[in-house]
Amino acid sequence: MRLIQNMSTIAECTAPEYSVLNRVIKIAVIGGSGVGKTALVVRFLTRRFIGDYERNAGNLYSREVQVDGDQVTIQVQDTPGAEMTDNGISLPDHVSCSIQWADAVVLVYSVTDRRSFELIDQLHQLVVRSGGAGAPPVILLANKADLLHLRRVDSQQGPLLAGTLGCSFYEVSASEDYNQVHGAFHRLCCQLAKQQQQPPTPPPSASGATEKRRSPLIPRPKSPNMQDLKRRFKQALSAKVRTVTSV
Repeated sequence: MRLIQNMSTIAECTAPEYSVLNRVIKIAVIGGSGVGKTALVVRFLTRRFIGDYERNAGNLYSREVQVDGDQVTIQVQDTPGAEMTDNGISLPDHVSCSIQWADAVVLVYSVTDRRSFELIDQLHQLVVRSGGAGAPPVILLANKADLLHLRRVDSQQGPLLAGTLGCSFYEVSASEDYNQVHGAFHRLCCQLAKQQQQPPTPPPSASGATEKRRSPLIPRPKSPNMQDLKRRFKQALSAKVRTVTSV
């Protein structure tokens, strides 16, 4: 796994020159503070769990993986945590930039933090607004499922919210189960890889129909030089006939 850069320069980040066969999948991870976004990203990309992190600066991570037999570069944008204020949701300006950059968005809340769950609907609205008509696909992750004694969000509320938002839902534990975390991200990567393989639909012609090919039975126009030769030949033949007649 490579740490590419912090999010302050993501707007200037250009895709590296990979080979034609090596596609790039870009994922942004968004959620409240302390829900385990960085832990989930590192767990997915390295299999390791690290319990303590410095304050999230919004790092961009990259790793090459196999998706359905193809070599794919996964770029995951970790983002600073969102906060709920009296005036609504508070987010760093870079988060909107990361949504526009991403091919998909992972929304994260912690089952031990009711406020982080209540943020999800507003974060989803932000994704829809930032993406416009081309809003990226979204999945919803509920983290810290192993902390049963600290649970503040019922296990049925996550799937109900995901159904309302129209996205997939996964309840995982970054600390206890790598397979859960990997499965959620891997399914998303497979979905994106298949979408990238689909050929673009060709735009319709101005008349709304495919232009008809010219029929091979249409005669080719005669060469101007050949027509000129025939005209001169006829003139010469007429002059010869007049000469014979006068004689």
